[in-house]
Amino acid sequence: MTRLTPLTHLRSPLGRQEIELQQVDFEAGGMSLLRTRIREGSRFTIFDIDPLTAEAWGQALLDWAQRQPRD
Repeated sequence: MTRLTPLTHLRSPLGRQEIELQQVDFEAGGMSLLRTRIREGSRFTIFDIDPLTAEAWGQALLDWAQRQPRD
């Protein structure tokens, strides 16, 4: 059995995509993964990433956001 723990739910104001982040823990143990679910209308994109990839991706998102003008 896999345990999913909700972390956050976001909605993109321009594309109206719904973004959900969940922690995935497997009954057998091992590394927890970060599940990203993106819903666009009736279509879903779902992928699981490890902590190192999540950290690098998160840092890239922060770096980009901090370079953008704030109006």
